[in-house]
Amino acid sequence: MTDTLSTTDGDVPADDAGEEPDGPIIGTASQRSRWQIDIPGVGQADLRAVKWQLYLSLVGLFLGLAMGALQASDRADFALEELFNKPINLYDAVGLQSYYQGLTIHGVTLALVFTFTFSNAFMSLTTMKSLKRPLASKVLRDASLYLAWTGVALAAWAMLANKATVLFTFYAPLQATPAFYIGAVFLVVSTWCTLANQLLTLRAWRKDGHEGERIPLLAFTSVVTELMWFLASIGIAIEVLVFVLPWSLGITDSIDPQFTRILFWFTGHPIVYFWLLPIYVSWYLFLPEQAGKGRVASDGLVRLVFIAFLLLLPVGIHHQFTDPGIPFSSKTISWILTFCIFFPSVATFFSVIASLENAGRNRGGKGLLGWIWKLPWGDPSVSGQLLAGIGFILGGVSGLINASYTVNLTVHNTAFIVGHFHLTVGTAVALSIMAICYWLVPYLTGKKLWGRRLAVAQTWLWIGGVFIFSRGQMQGGIAGMPRRTNISNATYVDRFTPPLDGVANIMKSWDVADGLTAIGGTIMFLSGVCFFIVILGTIYSKRQVSQVQRMPIADEPFHPVSQTWPILDRIGLWAGIAAALTFVIYGEIFFHYLPLELVPGGFQVW
Repeated sequence: MTDTLSTTDGDVPADDAGEEPDGPIIGTASQRSRWQIDIPGVGQADLRAVKWQLYLSLVGLFLGLAMGALQASDRADFALEELFNKPINLYDAVGLQSYYQGLTIHGVTLALVFTFTFSNAFMSLTTMKSLKRPLASKVLRDASLYLAWTGVALAAWAMLANKATVLFTFYAPLQATPAFYIGAVFLVVSTWCTLANQLLTLRAWRKDGHEGERIPLLAFTSVVTELMWFLASIGIAIEVLVFVLPWSLGITDSIDPQFTRILFWFTGHPIVYFWLLPIYVSWYLFLPEQAGKGRVASDGLVRLVFIAFLLLLPVGIHHQFTDPGIPFSSKTISWILTFCIFFPSVATFFSVIASLENAGRNRGGKGLLGWIWKLPWGDPSVSGQLLAGIGFILGGVSGLINASYTVNLTVHNTAFIVGHFHLTVGTAVALSIMAICYWLVPYLTGKKLWGRRLAVAQTWLWIGGVFIFSRGQMQGGIAGMPRRTNISNATYVDRFTPPLDGVANIMKSWDVADGLTAIGGTIMFLSGVCFFIVILGTIYSKRQVSQVQRMPIADEPFHPVSQTWPILDRIGLWAGIAAALTFVIYGEIFFHYLPLELVPGGFQVW
């Protein structure tokens, strides 16, 4: 990928420096040169909304990384105490009240703010690009932006003021101030506005002479991603609006912790799809082009993969295998469906690898594996996504352990789970988003990427840190170390720190697991610092571009849309099937669970 992005999508001729492109001139009068984008009709206001959603996403990433550094320091407590001859508490140093306040900020900013607002930005942009028009509703566009910023501000105030130390899952009877829940509602509604705008834009595209045509693949994947999330978010919406928020406001004085927990996990696993599917959009449709003008293997396969994630919504019960009140039959159905999730991911693995092989061979790769070394590893956007994919392979395999009803009992609620999701969310998602930003920020700002070599180093630092971190957490989890626990202050730690006089004891030692976690977490934090140096250097750089900025979208698949079934485009049909399947599976759970078991009061422990 070059500093000024290049694709062959046909919207703008490759060598038209002297011709007027489809997109408008975006640069301001104060810029030395005016730059242009490749989406017809998209103006400054449209890009401004996308850009500020992306910036909010990066604010969430920054806060999450900062709290992650504190988490790493807590795991290194035994070493810091030896070094300074006294206990070191960095939480006090930065004005936080407890480990759990930092953990709440870490989880919420990364799992909700970082991912949701990136999806708002990226899926809006890909929809506009694919349908070659701005979003249909300016009101929904701006509402999504303002709701996201307002919601994040409310929730951030609540967490930083220690009025919402309830962790990412906010299980009742832990109770936060109403501002936290209202902020979360605003953030979720901002994603609904994005979906509504996508659907209106798709309808406008159809009316504009495209009746009966197949939905462009990029638009299809973007809309299905947001639609899947809308259906998935119904559970948490009911939990917050019907139960938790009235309870926090004092309108009701009791709540059913177990029932609200079921509603949370109704959303809590499909939310992972919402984090991941924008990355799949990039891996399928952008990465092959960036890697060497590779082509997607099959249009129909991509559509089937996204439909599969839409249908496999009701799997959240596998997070509650040890919970009472849920029938064994429901847990059985959940673990079967959870294993089914593995198949669209495997299909993605083989399809993306095929596209990358095509790209590598286009660049001169020979032999069985020679194409791998021909990929542009010196492009940070490519290297970051390639390394993220490697990490995701390990994350997906470790996820099979969580999916198993019996094997899961060994690692349930242990640090093993943290190691697993740092390989999935912390690598496949976070590292891919950072890599995407290496072309997206220049695209939105008209600036050349600053610090390319530092950006490449950042991607390798991140994957190295993740591997060390996850190794430590998984080792600790297998040895019984609990998750969501202030281990440095746990009174029972000495029981799990045997003398390091043999391999068996080293594997059982929580100190060794914590040491690996601290080292890996610190490396990840340093990688994050490098990322922000590059991004801020790019935003404030004076190295402007004068060429047309183009999205790096792959050419037509080897098996194009003409060879796929038209029924795949029936988005409403698939959404209806997904809703019906979810209703049947959760209907059984609610039938066995109800009536509610209400308990009075709420707690603010930390």
